[in-house]
Amino acid sequence: MGHEPMGIVQEVGSKVKNIKVGDRVVVPFNIACGLCAMCKKGLTTQCETTQVKEMNRGAALFGYTKLYGHVPGGQAEYLRVPHADFMAKKVPDGPPDERFLFLSDVLPTAWQAVKYANVPQNSTLAVIGLGPIGEMSTRIAEYQGANKIVGIDLVPERLERAAKHGIDVIDVREFEGDQQALAQAVRDKLGGRDPQAVIDAVGMEAHGSPNVKAIQQLTGMLPDKVAQKVFTTAGMDRLFALHSAIEMVGRGGTLSLIGVYAGQADPISLDALFDKQIQVRMGQANAPFWTKEILPLLTDSNTFDVDNFATHKMSLDEAPHAYDIFQKKEDNAFKIVLKP
Repeated sequence: MGHEPMGIVQEVGSKVKNIKVGDRVVVPFNIACGLCAMCKKGLTTQCETTQVKEMNRGAALFGYTKLYGHVPGGQAEYLRVPHADFMAKKVPDGPPDERFLFLSDVLPTAWQAVKYANVPQNSTLAVIGLGPIGEMSTRIAEYQGANKIVGIDLVPERLERAAKHGIDVIDVREFEGDQQALAQAVRDKLGGRDPQAVIDAVGMEAHGSPNVKAIQQLTGMLPDKVAQKVFTTAGMDRLFALHSAIEMVGRGGTLSLIGVYAGQADPISLDALFDKQIQVRMGQANAPFWTKEILPLLTDSNTFDVDNFATHKMSLDEAPHAYDIFQKKEDNAFKIVLKP
């Protein structure tokens, strides 16, 4: 398990040219060669070398099931990194690990979310979901010039954390599933105008979604082949965020979907998307591609306050406890770093 690793290189293969023993590296979560046509277009999640073709999936991922290659993950003492010349991103000595660790996933995923949202200077943005990706998206959007950002979540600690960073927050629990009322509350925060862009950063969590929880529990008890079928064909009951995003985004605006969607989703309102002339961009983050844009922002300064992003630092032996408190939203567990 685990796809957000960094560490010190211990050994290199005979064909590795750019990395040497002793280098400090961070490894993005999706595995790509860097040389094929898709990688050269920046679509590393569609790498033609590592696509999991037998499952009709895109590029392999660290620490995931057979659906994405069943490649051992980074929550371990050692990690084998394929295509190391492209995948192992060398980072400078000096700053703490946390300065660069999040180049593995959180930073490039949030960066892509904001890029895909196409947030103009001095514009307005709503972010649904203030977990690590959503909250980091607000920081990046602010850095890139968004004038007003509204953040939406249902976890009090997440709302409080985002508010401390200057985000105008809304507790979705106050609206009891009323998407129109939620959209109006966003409008009220923005002087009566709809946001020009909306980011859906709601991860595939069981929290508040009984059907998701049931499917996750069921697939955990089934044989692998049966579980894969259930997981890829079952509709996930987590479309409130998506429907709300469609409802609240302004006409002619952009909807960026960075929260993970799995299975066959229930129907969405194509009529509303068409009528409002909404542009929709989505997809797994092309993490290795975005590294070169983000790394310079971290080298000399703590641009996005990433040094203090994690709430907990634990040993690898404490991983079961870490998963438990994160899933239960206990002890203000927002982002946990495990160290072997």
